[in-house]
Amino acid sequence: MCTCDPLLWQLLSLVDFIPHPPPPSKRRRGCPVTYPDSLFLKILLLMVLRRFFKVHEVHAFLSQQSAEIDGLRALLFPDGKVPSRRTVERRMKQLPESLPERIALLGEHLVELFQPWQRSARAVAMDSTVLRACGAPWHMKDRRAGRVPNTSIDTHAHWTHSSWHGWTYGYKLHLAVSMSTVWIPLAAEFKPANEADNTVAEELISAVLSYVKFFCGDSAYNCPNVHDAAENRGAMVVASSRAKGPRTDSGVEVRKIIHALRHHTIENFNGLYKNIFDARRPLPTKGLVNGKRFTLGCVFAYQIILLLRHQRGEFDQTNIKALLRSA
Repeated sequence: MCTCDPLLWQLLSLVDFIPHPPPPSKRRRGCPVTYPDSLFLKILLLMVLRRFFKVHEVHAFLSQQSAEIDGLRALLFPDGKVPSRRTVERRMKQLPESLPERIALLGEHLVELFQPWQRSARAVAMDSTVLRACGAPWHMKDRRAGRVPNTSIDTHAHWTHSSWHGWTYGYKLHLAVSMSTVWIPLAAEFKPANEADNTVAEELISAVLSYVKFFCGDSAYNCPNVHDAAENRGAMVVASSRAKGPRTDSGVEVRKIIHALRHHTIENFNGLYKNIFDARRPLPTKGLVNGKRFTLGCVFAYQIILLLRHQRGEFDQTNIKALLRSA
């Protein structure tokens, strides 16, 4: 990769140098795969960076005639064979299922590069952040009756309640982020908002590939199933207690420090994520598959930007929004 290339080309080229899941041991039925998965990861990255929220929009963009688009087509399709719109739509619909595994693999690769735990404990902060659904909310009286009174309603989303946001209709982005000087997403899941955090936490814990000693979360993660999932991989869960009243045990002062570090990591990362990708607004896509592709695609784009920063000798996440906008 030439450093004099445009920034967008540099970011897209990095997809060829990241670890990919191993191919399936048995080929599935049907026609053999013509285009590699890395091609559609590049298209997803292009959609996030250029803010295309629908697949047909990026296909129309790549069909334009200009010097920049010609260069992009040469980068994406070096053999000159361009997939049809139907092929792009079908493969992009299948892509979200593999994104959690790809994010975990790239997160492990970034940990090896950045070495974030050289001066701190190998700890990970877990939390979920609420993302409002596109369109009108689906009220429970209509949901129970099976009525969809407005065609803009995203029927895959659901309701959740928190003391901070109140009642919200949408989805949740569940994250596991390294507690260190650089925040590296190590696992991510996208679920309807009514799915319990402690249930999804089992998936996050099993998805993290790095050796981790502590999984830190709020009181929602102080459940037996989360403790069991962490113990199965030789780690420990440090979570706030659900009980009220002052704590008097011998470990309370240590836990205060850990909870402060967890809060600093995950709350700031969630704020950074929402600031970079305008996630404080309702999701720009409708449906579970499209929402998962966009939301986890943003996490993947953040990891790719971290990889570029490391190649440039920069070991932090400052000014990432400006870097992303300049692409």
